[in-house]
Amino acid sequence: MLLAALAGCQTANAPSQAPFTPEYRGIETRLLDDDLVSFIVEMSGARDRQDVVDYSRCAAAQYALIRGYGFARHVRTNVAQEGGVWRADAVYTISADLPRGTKTIDAEVTVAGCTEAGIPTV
Repeated sequence: MLLAALAGCQTANAPSQAPFTPEYRGIETRLLDDDLVSFIVEMSGARDRQDVVDYSRCAAAQYALIRGYGFARHVRTNVAQEGGVWRADAVYTISADLPRGTKTIDAEVTVAGCTEAGIPTV
């Protein structure tokens, strides 16, 4: 009886987690220079800012592959939310060789991860 009462307390105090049902609303790509690209992405249903950052990262990785490059390096990302819609404005450099820096991504590996996670790319 005591175990049943304790189990009931655990359930009542456990935080409820809504299902993650993202709506990816599109990617706008802007070539700023030969190897510098801006990605504007929008989504709703994000859990937090990281979801929209991940969406922009997936866009950058796929774009690098489309252009015949294997790598990208994150420069900056600005995130905003208004009325339940998240928007990221991210800038990446793309290159054939692994760029310097700590925020580099392997485009093929990243796109594969995005596909597995169900995050669309360019």
